Amino acid sequence: MTKRSLAIYVLIALAAAGLDQWVKRLVVANMELHESIDVAPMLSLYHTRNTGIAFSFLSGFSDTAMVVLTGAVMLFIGWLAVRAEHHQHLARAGFALILGGALGNIVDRATLGYVVDYILFHTETWSFAVFNLADAFISVGAAMVVLQEILDWRDRDDPGGKDPSPNA
Repeated sequence: MTKRSLAIYVLIALAAAGLDQWVKRLVVANMELHESIDVAPMLSLYHTRNTGIAFSFLSGFSDTAMVVLTGAVMLFIGWLAVRAEHHQHLARAGFALILGGALGNIVDRATLGYVVDYILFHTETWSFAVFNLADAFISVGAAMVVLQEILDWRDRDDPGGKDPSPNA
């Protein structure tokens, strides 16, 4: 990875973390804990706190353990990003979004002892877990990495771009 491309991916990660932190600060400053504001028919802002990771998993872990675990995962993701092949721009951008989202959440955990969540999709009878922009960046980034792998797999199976069957 060149210094220029590394800088671009670092900027993506920092922009994602910065945007996440900015929105979280707006939520904390302008909404009471457990306050809900309807944004669209099935979308609300709902200010809550998450002491675990995805879907409150590991909520019994100490703050220090959660920061160390998240830091270890971030190092592993960074290692994967650096090892990505030169042409895997989609995967590298995905890794940058994952790292940016993880950074946004680890800042909360290290400074507050919990993660600020605020996005809620719901109906009258069902609701999805409350999450935040950092979580969305992590999910979109992971989807980008998977999509890159699918595209690379497809290209390996059909390097010439033609159907390899003898009747083609």
